[in-house]
Amino acid sequence: MISYLRRKDFFLIFKNLGTVMEGIGIIVLIPLAVALIYNEHTYLDFLIPALISLTLGYGFKKIFSGNDTGLRLKHGFIIAALAWLWAAFIGSLCLMHSTDMSFVNAYFESMSAWTGSGLTMYLNVEILPKSVLFLRSLEQWIGGLGVVILVIGVLIRPGTTAAKLYKAEAREEKIKPNIVNTVKTIWWIYLSYTVLGIILYVAAGMPLFDAVNNCFTNLSTGGMSIKNGNIGDYHSNIITMITIVLMVLGGTSFLVHYKAIKGRVIDVFKDIQFQTMIILVTIFSVLLVVYAHFTSLNSVFYVVSAMSCTGSNTLSVGTMAAWGDYAKVVLAVCMIIGMAAGSTSGAIKLTRIVTLLKGIYWEIMKIVSPEGAVRPRKIAGKTVTDVEIKEAGSYTFIYLLFIFITWLVFMQYGYGGIDSLFEIASAQGNVGLSVGITSPTMYLIPKLFMIFDMWIGRIEIVPALVLIMVGLDLFKRFNRLKIRK
Repeated sequence: MISYLRRKDFFLIFKNLGTVMEGIGIIVLIPLAVALIYNEHTYLDFLIPALISLTLGYGFKKIFSGNDTGLRLKHGFIIAALAWLWAAFIGSLCLMHSTDMSFVNAYFESMSAWTGSGLTMYLNVEILPKSVLFLRSLEQWIGGLGVVILVIGVLIRPGTTAAKLYKAEAREEKIKPNIVNTVKTIWWIYLSYTVLGIILYVAAGMPLFDAVNNCFTNLSTGGMSIKNGNIGDYHSNIITMITIVLMVLGGTSFLVHYKAIKGRVIDVFKDIQFQTMIILVTIFSVLLVVYAHFTSLNSVFYVVSAMSCTGSNTLSVGTMAAWGDYAKVVLAVCMIIGMAAGSTSGAIKLTRIVTLLKGIYWEIMKIVSPEGAVRPRKIAGKTVTDVEIKEAGSYTFIYLLFIFITWLVFMQYGYGGIDSLFEIASAQGNVGLSVGITSPTMYLIPKLFMIFDMWIGRIEIVPALVLIMVGLDLFKRFNRLKIRK
């Protein structure tokens, strides 16, 4: 029987995972500065988990030392899948001790923050220490680009390793000739928009601490807030509009941002994902105004919030729970579609939706066209292959399949059909809009399914399936050894 992993594979995986673990340890040390500024006694709540991650990460690198020759995509997938599980675990240790949460609730909260999902187990976030609020925002800001992406940009040299890990983080776009320089360019763009967002929020009258946290969460399309009322707590149309801009920036491909910064503005409007985003935002916003009686600003805000997978809101959870089924279904569809590939957005993404629809159109035209007729298959001037069409179709199918499975589980536990679909689409799309199902008192099994959905949604499912397949293989091998003994 073929073994998926051999001794060399473990060395490759755990050495690089150790580097990622070191990066996670450094990240959870940063809120210590906020604890010092506000004289909060939460130092050990960050210091101990950070030391655990740093020590184990350093140990992995020493124990599994060696070169990275032979690093394959399967290794990158496994590293990425484990990295997000580990990040959520370390974050949960911080939350358990600082806010007296159960492990499952803390892990849910941490997974939600790192993956940019924005769903929360806290009923009142305004009583939390500022260092904890900043940790949640920082995790979303880092997670928006990807935990592994940060490590590539800071800790890993150019080469095969960086390329495999980059692809494992569900990214394909190359702005620069090599992956490390591409990642560094993405980070500079991201940092520039972050500074701009903070300045705009402060200029609109938002306190500096609030501005930093809200910019972190909205630009990263995370959506968690330091206020119970989220963006609606500020009662400002200007702040609402700034938030829309930040969500759109976060949901737009970094390749498009790079072209805009280089002065190639016309290329921005030629981008098929950007064009599709404008069209869909317009259509869905009009539908909410006409048939669900939303105000114009709220309709645009919620469509952008759902499609960009941010999950920011201007209304209370109770108000959203009282929406009619029409509004919930429209926004659920937005949360399933998502925005651009190569952005901080989640869900299926516009490039797959466009490719799939075009593929269906080409197949129909092939049937009705005269025999032997050749039709070019291009999207925005780029030739589309059969492999790309099949990938878009297969990913969309498996994405919807996982939603369907979790949907059945939720309804088995008595949650309403439309409300369940809304909440599950929000979790797997890493959105964060909620109609009230997500809470500390929800049933354990649906809660665990949501954690799983947030995880697979962020890493685009395939790395999770690779890890599960490898795990099952190791379990079978272990059982065979026990039987032989």
